[in-house]
Amino acid sequence: MRYIFIIAFACIRFAALSQSRTLEDFVREAQQNSPVLKEFSNQISSNRLDSMILRATFKTQVNFITSNSYSPVVKGYGYDGAITNGANISALVQASRSFFTPANMAAQYRTITLQNLALADSISISEQDIKRAVIDWYITAYGDQVTLDFNKDVYALLQKEEGALKKLTQSGIYKQTDYLTFYVTLQQQALTLSQAQAQYNADYLTLNYLAGIVDTTVYRVQAPLLNGASQMELYHSVFYQKFVHDSLLLVNQKVLINYSYKPRIGAYTDAGYVSSLATGAARNFGFSFGVSLVVPIYDAHQRAMQLRKVGIAEDTRLAQREYFVNQYRQLVAQLNQQLRATDALVSSIQQQITYANTLITANSKLLAAGDIRITDYVLALNNYLSIQNLLNQNNINRLRIVNQLSYWNR
Repeated sequence: MRYIFIIAFACIRFAALSQSRTLEDFVREAQQNSPVLKEFSNQISSNRLDSMILRATFKTQVNFITSNSYSPVVKGYGYDGAITNGANISALVQASRSFFTPANMAAQYRTITLQNLALADSISISEQDIKRAVIDWYITAYGDQVTLDFNKDVYALLQKEEGALKKLTQSGIYKQTDYLTFYVTLQQQALTLSQAQAQYNADYLTLNYLAGIVDTTVYRVQAPLLNGASQMELYHSVFYQKFVHDSLLLVNQKVLINYSYKPRIGAYTDAGYVSSLATGAARNFGFSFGVSLVVPIYDAHQRAMQLRKVGIAEDTRLAQREYFVNQYRQLVAQLNQQLRATDALVSSIQQQITYANTLITANSKLLAAGDIRITDYVLALNNYLSIQNLLNQNNINRLRIVNQLSYWNR
């Protein structure tokens, strides 16, 4: 009776939770609470600032520059005055600007744009990873709930049969040992129900943990509504787009390397005070302007080596892309094969469930009339339990396969 009280309390507590959670609730919470997604989002915001900083570097830069020195000569000892002028004082406001071709500027802006695309790919893949993990554990919790509900139904059925069987035993239709055999089965089912409740509670709270939800209340979960496993075009998937954007980054990197070896022109102008304090110090205010030109001539083959490094990175990218495409096709084909096999097995099990359920119903009527041995009824019930558990396992396995296919085909 102690077990009956525990199970009754647990079932009442479970039934009292009228609210239920959906798969979308947990996925949304997990993505909102993910520090990884927040980090990627912050990196995109940082890149926007980098773009603004880059735009600012293309504009005129204004600086205040001052340089002041004094070189005394003591008893004939000191720096040569012809070199130091005795003193040098300058205070200038200088404006300078480097000139870039529109194509060069566009290539530098393109770097930041492609970095944002790469981050967007990382965000999409991370969202996929989070969603797959949450869905997989949600399926586990949902399978526990199905098992729990089934065990509750079986326990209620046995309780109902126990009352009728007890009267038949008191009437002498069944032996006391037969009744005890049935009662032991009832107690075993009570333990099974208690274990199922504990398992569901544990897996539900683990689901909360994965989604970053701080709550120890256990609710029911709704059946997961997963999209069909229709295969998506590989070259449109986010996993493949990552290789495309990486290729564009490498191409743009080559462009930037080549631009860094083109002639560079700059201009400056300044105004202020420059004096050695030797003569006419009060009149040493003025201004100047000039241009600069840098023409790369020889860099000890650094440019060729940098381009070679980019080429090595491209070779690596091509090898990784080819490996991914082969693995993707193999994995998707394997999952589709598993899905077909599981569907066929579920269909076969459902037919057996129909027969087993019909047998249980018939045996229940025979038991009430005293026309069947209790051991035969218990055996039929155990067979029914085994088949039903097998069906639940395969249904859950099917949902997991669909989740894997959806992960790769979204």
